Amino acid sequence: MVLAISLREAGVDPRLLVQSDAVGNAARFVRGMFPPALGVDFLGLLVRPVIETIQISLMGTTIAVVIGFPLGLLATASLMWRGALHERTPVARRALLGGVPYGLARALLSVFRAIPEYVWAFMFVRAVGLGPFPAVLALGVAYGGMLGKVYSEILEGVDSRPIEALRAAGASRAAIVLYGLVPSALPHLVSYTLYRWECAIRAAAILGFVGAGGIGQQLALSMRMFQFDEVLTELAVLFALVAAVDFVSGRIRGRLV
Repeated sequence: MVLAISLREAGVDPRLLVQSDAVGNAARFVRGMFPPALGVDFLGLLVRPVIETIQISLMGTTIAVVIGFPLGLLATASLMWRGALHERTPVARRALLGGVPYGLARALLSVFRAIPEYVWAFMFVRAVGLGPFPAVLALGVAYGGMLGKVYSEILEGVDSRPIEALRAAGASRAAIVLYGLVPSALPHLVSYTLYRWECAIRAAAILGFVGAGGIGQQLALSMRMFQFDEVLTELAVLFALVAAVDFVSGRIRGRLV
């Protein structure tokens, strides 16, 4: 019932795909893509946008880690206000010193990830102008919210026994985090961060449609000019780029297992 209502309200009608106008437009689009644009001048034109896309994804992911990791620590319940680390702490003190920062961190992470990176990019373009910088900021903020949320969940799932042993030995809160919590969760933290980097490559291409640089901006220009042969080449380059990043991150994850 819910599915049927959703299909109706969303206007999903598969019959539209086989109407004569839709089929004709799709055929013209496909015919225009072949043969792909493989001229030396055009391929040389793509070198800078591809490098720019990689740089945007790397810098955006780096900013996301800088935002997400400390907020993820503050949003970890077992670290801030409950569990073995707080058994001897009075409830009122626990709520004030741990619960308040925990709630604020969770709320901030929710705001960051609730707004899509595409909308963040629009706002940052207004603030700092066109170019790669707003794309980097948009990815950093949006992905920072995502990373922080997942980081907190990973840290909360860490085996508590090493943490309890460090606590019993009189270790400080910082020592428990550095030598007990983070090392145990590090493979999962790195693995998810690398996955978000893969996603950042695709997102960086999409953000190019709002004038934020990279191969996405070149793709948008080609589509506006109806140069579908260039579009096919650019999509192929983007596929190769994503596949290369997937290969590199896969090798890194393999070394962590």
